Amino acid sequence: MKTETTSRARAIAHPSLAMVKYWGKKDSIRNIPATPSLALTLDGLSSRTEVTIVPEQNGGHPEDSVILNGIPQDPERYTGFFQAVRLAAAGKGLPSGTGPAFRAVSTSDFPVAAGLASSASGFAALALASVAAAGLEMPLPKISALARIGSASAARSLWGGFVRLDAGAVAAEQIHDETWWPEIRVVVARTSSSPKKVSSRKAMERCRSTSPFYDAWVENAPVLMEMATEALEDRDLAVLGPVIRMSYMRMFASMLSADPPVLYWNEGSIAAIRRCAELRSDGLQAWETMDAGPQVKVFCTANESGDIAQELGRLPSVETFICSPGPSACLLDI
Repeated sequence: MKTETTSRARAIAHPSLAMVKYWGKKDSIRNIPATPSLALTLDGLSSRTEVTIVPEQNGGHPEDSVILNGIPQDPERYTGFFQAVRLAAAGKGLPSGTGPAFRAVSTSDFPVAAGLASSASGFAALALASVAAAGLEMPLPKISALARIGSASAARSLWGGFVRLDAGAVAAEQIHDETWWPEIRVVVARTSSSPKKVSSRKAMERCRSTSPFYDAWVENAPVLMEMATEALEDRDLAVLGPVIRMSYMRMFASMLSADPPVLYWNEGSIAAIRRCAELRSDGLQAWETMDAGPQVKVFCTANESGDIAQELGRLPSVETFICSPGPSACLLDI
């Protein structure tokens, strides 16, 4: 049996920022979302992953491994994902369950596990590179379904522009590419670079099992999804913005009512939220959202993005940068 490397591939993907939030799992084993989500892929932030397939050596079974920004990751976090890729690759001579291992080395040019959707871009890049390294010819929806096993949001990061992931869906769907609404921008107000203390998965499960508001959140999410989709088709930020705000606030209501409560916000988060309200009173379209972390992301138009970034950047401990709609994940040269 050969002992040398059989294949290698490298990919890049960008984070997916939800306007209507995915929060909660319909099936935690398969990582199926309980709520629909509508998101924009962000340019200017990226994860790059190189995957090498290592064959069996003298009857031994090598282990999968992932190194992220120079730090070895917990292999259990990736077990289900790599097993799914091996199963998909069974027809290519890569048996499921045992056999060749996947060795991944990944870097992100923005803080990970800090509420900036690093798992979305990370698993999207990992899925695309793993499929290519295995020599598979697989359509993007199937790669999206593989990425979902690692992170449901990653199912969206395979596509650029505006992407939806429906409740109960196994793969995401692109609605419009990154060129469709050229005036839209996102101002990211980074209030901390530290990893969050409670993972998104643990927080979702805590909300599902203890929050009296969780069922109402799941029931209401499709209503917000329909409102946001209609506003997006009209490219009407004045209508879309309030829906974006409602979605993240109602998501956090389920977190704050959990036992114990999940609180990702810090002083910078609250200051940025309040400043956005003041900017809207001044006539600017500054519609903020947040995810499982302290960072505040503000949807706005290109002509107002500089002023909004400058105003938020004046707040203590807040660093701002501006993102445009981002492209789809793609393979890179080795």
